Amino acid sequence: MKFALIDRIAELVPGERIVAVKALSLAEEYLADHFPRFPVMPGVLMIEALVQASAWLVRETTGYAQSMLLLSEAKNVTYKSFVSPGQVLEVTVEAKAIGADVSRFVGFGRCGETEMVKAHWSLRHFNLADKDASLAPLDRRLIADARQHMTLLRRDR
Repeated sequence: MKFALIDRIAELVPGERIVAVKALSLAEEYLADHFPRFPVMPGVLMIEALVQASAWLVRETTGYAQSMLLLSEAKNVTYKSFVSPGQVLEVTVEAKAIGADVSRFVGFGRCGETEMVKAHWSLRHFNLADKDASLAPLDRRLIADARQHMTLLRRDR
């Protein structure tokens, strides 16, 4: 199961930074199992929101060159507070390096002026056809889907 943890991209400077938002709703299905009497966004999903934002930054920077963008390392992760339904998590990601197959980032998430999470992480990116040429059509479809999704994330632009 995959969660879409970016609702809107507020700012994007290819090769440099991205600011994106996630409005947490009580309807998020994972909240039913994660502290049901005290629903909060799990810390791992706060990190995933940072990762998803950084993947959009890589896609825009590289011209959607790869279909797969995966977390390869997270370090210096610090959680400061809880994100509850009704709050908006704003994630800010800065690229330290965006390479052909690996990128490094630093970023944080906050609700209003309160920092909720901060971390350093890296992504690896590749095409499925790099290992199996017969998967090239799937790469093309995944990239087309990502481009379409970006139009929705930046719909107010």
